[in-house]
Amino acid sequence: MIRAALMLLCLALPANAAPEEDSVLAGLSQNRIAITAAFDGTELLIFGTVKRSAPMRGETPPGIIVTVSGPSQEITVRRKERWAGIWVNRAALKINRAPSFYAIATSGPLTEVLSFTDDLRYSVSIPQAIRTVGAAHTVEYTDLFTDALVRIRSRADLYQNNESTVNILEDTLFDTSITLPANLVEGDYVVRLLLTRDREVISTFETEIYVQKVGLERFVYNLAHEQPLLYGLLSLVLAIGAGWAASQAFRFVRG
Repeated sequence: MIRAALMLLCLALPANAAPEEDSVLAGLSQNRIAITAAFDGTELLIFGTVKRSAPMRGETPPGIIVTVSGPSQEITVRRKERWAGIWVNRAALKINRAPSFYAIATSGPLTEVLSFTDDLRYSVSIPQAIRTVGAAHTVEYTDLFTDALVRIRSRADLYQNNESTVNILEDTLFDTSITLPANLVEGDYVVRLLLTRDREVISTFETEIYVQKVGLERFVYNLAHEQPLLYGLLSLVLAIGAGWAASQAFRFVRG
């Protein structure tokens, strides 16, 4: 009787039943950033939870990786060399894709939470986020050009490597913050979270932030890109008006 009941129970279960994998969910302190004349940067708070399929029993604690990537751009990096007593641009490398902003935050040292193979697969670290495929074969030591780009943008806080800044509470809740500088480019910024175990990615989550100029800054930006002739004429009129006003003020002071 008991055996028959067990057989019926086994038949009732799906033939391909398998345990669910852990996943990650997250939220942002803001989904839209407005750039105004007074904008001097902002702090983005990222928080979330690890949705577990079963209670944790002695396995390796999870790793959390957060990346924030701005719109990608094609950029040419040039190297200056001294020639005939002056510095001139010589060798150049065209980079097919370089994020205008890229920040990475991790729950531990990157090499301890992510394998080199998955770094290549998911383009997580800053060097892997820069695409140089199709670069001119005549350029030697292409790594020197990409290193120079990373160094220059890191000084401007456009590239950030924040290891061990993701706080994990009880292997379930986590939070971190990333500073967005004032010199942001307009567009969609992709926030990506990767959940790892044993240095392998087991779950990912993505969301977006929209960065846009507003107010007078937006008007000037649109005018310059959509009606450049009118923008140039207005700039000329404003320059002449400012010069005339300055001369009148100087005469009044000398009065």
